[in-house]
Amino acid sequence: MGEETTTLGTIYISPKAVATIAYHATLQSYGVVGLAPKNLAEGLSITKEPARGISVHYDGTELNIDIHIIVEYGTRISSVANSVANAVRYNVEKSLGMPVRNVNVHIQGLRVSNG
Repeated sequence: MGEETTTLGTIYISPKAVATIAYHATLQSYGVVGLAPKNLAEGLSITKEPARGISVHYDGTELNIDIHIIVEYGTRISSVANSVANAVRYNVEKSLGMPVRNVNVHIQGLRVSNG
């Protein structure tokens, strides 16, 4: 995906690395219970992959990130979505130095906590 050549060699950044950064930024956001599968096939697979629920698309210059989340019941959904989008954009741009064009947050469901 991302590639940069330096005097010491070439640096490659994989989409999974970007998805992992987005994953951690998402889970640290207020109101997020977890990530949801992107589609039915992913939902049926048993995996502990951090990139589950996150799609990264790179067009050669900018990143587009899609995140599918489950939100805590009783929180303002639009505020949670904006918070996630801002946190992911900030963390990815800070970590990689690559511009993020879009962060699309898809609310897949609500969950009521036990507390």
